[in-house]
This record gives sequence, C-alpha cells and structure tokens, in this order.
Amino acid sequence: MEENNQTKTQVEVAAEHTSATAAIGDGAAAQVRTARAHKRQPVSYHLRRMFFIVLGSLIFAVGLEIFLVPNSIIDGGITGISILLGHLTGLPIGLFLFVLNLPFLLIGYKQIGRTFAVTTLIGVAFMSVFVSLLVPVEALTVDPLLAAVFGGVLMGIGVGTIIRYGGSLDGTEIVAILLTRKLPFSVGEIVMFFNIFILGSAGFVFGWDHAMYSLIAYYIAFKMIDITVEGLDQSKSVTIIAESPEDISDAIQYRLGRGVTHIYGKGGYSGEDKELLYVIVTRLELAKLKSIVLEIDPQAFIAIEHVSDVTGGRFRKKAIH
Repeated sequence: MEENNQTKTQVEVAAEHTSATAAIGDGAAAQVRTARAHKRQPVSYHLRRMFFIVLGSLIFAVGLEIFLVPNSIIDGGITGISILLGHLTGLPIGLFLFVLNLPFLLIGYKQIGRTFAVTTLIGVAFMSVFVSLLVPVEALTVDPLLAAVFGGVLMGIGVGTIIRYGGSLDGTEIVAILLTRKLPFSVGEIVMFFNIFILGSAGFVFGWDHAMYSLIAYYIAFKMIDITVEGLDQSKSVTIIAESPEDISDAIQYRLGRGVTHIYGKGGYSGEDKELLYVIVTRLELAKLKSIVLEIDPQAFIAIEHVSDVTGGRFRKKAIH
C-alpha cells in the first residue's frame, strides 16, 4: 500500500512538473507575442508627426510653385514628370502629382507597410493641394539660377522633413526598392537612372539651359534632404588602438563626457591581444578627441567613420576643456 502511494505521489509530481513547464512555455509565447505586437503611440505623437508631414508638404510646394515652375525648372521623379505633363497639357500640376503617385502608394502599402503608405498619402495629398493653391502667387525671382538654388533648398527641406517622420513624396523610390530585388543595381543607381531620363527630357521641352538649371536644383535638393534627415550636428564613430587604453578611456570620459566601449581582439599580423576603444562624438568634438588620444599616445591608431544617427546613451555632454 505504501509503495502504491509512493508511486502515485511520483506521478502527481511529474504531472505538476509538466503543467508548470507548459505554463512557462505559454508565458514565454505570450511574451514573444507581446514583443512583436505594434506598440500603440499616444495621440500627441501622431499629431506631432502629422504636423511635420503637412509642414514639409507646404515647404516643398513653395519651393516648387514659387521658384521652379515659373522659371521652367523641373525636379526629378514624379515631380519632374508632373511639371512636364502640366506644361504640355495645360492641366494643373497638383493633379498629376496626386494621380501619378497613387499606383506607387498601393505598391508601398503591400510591400513596405500600412504606416508608410498612409503617411505618404497624407503628404502627397497636402502637397498637391498646396501646389494648386499657390498657382496664383507670383514668383519671387525671375533669375533661373536663384530659382534653382532657393527652390532646391526649400524642396530638399520639405522632402527631408517628411522622410524624417516616416513618409515620402515620390513614388520612384518605391519602384527602385522593388527593382533592386531583381536587378544588380542599388536603389540610388536606379533612382539616378530615372532622374537622368526625366531631367534630360526637360532639355527638349524647356531648352538645355533650363535642363542644366534643373540639374542644379536637383543636386541642391538632394543635399538638403541629407542635411534635414541627419541634421547639421552629424556624429562620428571613432575606433582607437593604443598602448594605454585605460588612460585614454578615462581622459575621454572626463574631458569630453562621452562613454567609451572596450572591445577585445587580436592582431592579425602580430597575434597579440589588443584592446580597442570605440566612442561616438560630434564633429565639433572630433578635433579635441584626437588631441586627447595623441597627447597620451602619439603612436595611437585612430579610425574615424561617419554615423547617420545616434539615439540613447547614458552620458551627457560636458564642457570641452
């Protein structure tokens, strides 16, 4: 009888263990589902995002309708095609901007995601409306060079603002992303091919002088997009190999207020163990960082790379001294 009770107890323990394991498994699965679930953002987040999307659309429309269009200067992508079609048909440019972007929005919805497609739709819709409303406004300059420069700056700021908040104003980039899966070219190369064809077409419609001004406007807008998305205060990542890594690390943290990561490796030629230092600084702090490192170890190896964006971090910036 005691033996049967003992056996029964063992079975019960095994059952309890199985139930506990299943419960743990269910809990882990629930955690995975929670982690994968889309986190709901507060209303203020969406309002702020929409505000900058609309603002970017307005800035873009001013650059396009107040500077480029009156001086027969075009941009690349769908915008350039819309300007050409508007000139040839006499129909509103804003209409072409909206209609031509719609197919790419549907593609973007299926291939990239709903949030991107909705944000882009809002940006394109407001851009089309603003462009149409600004048609009666007179151009601020009749000098094509000034128009190309200032129009390019404004359009770049507008597009960069929208990209920074998760949208786009041109469908050719969506097509380029899809074509890279089947063609041995990058997104930038495909977009460049499209724009060379579009900007070249401007030479036959508006004359080759205006085509060259269009190229200037496109280049300036391209650069302004990078500045707007990445910011003027660009960061640099620095890798340091030195004989006194601890001294250099302490000096960087004390004098620059920047966190330093120690990476342990081995030299490929010497086979010796090495301690690398990795730190991210602004470009204004870069000269001071190099001075600190070389002051401690004049033979230190310093590699510097550009960083597009930096978020997080525990150390706050201190005064450079």
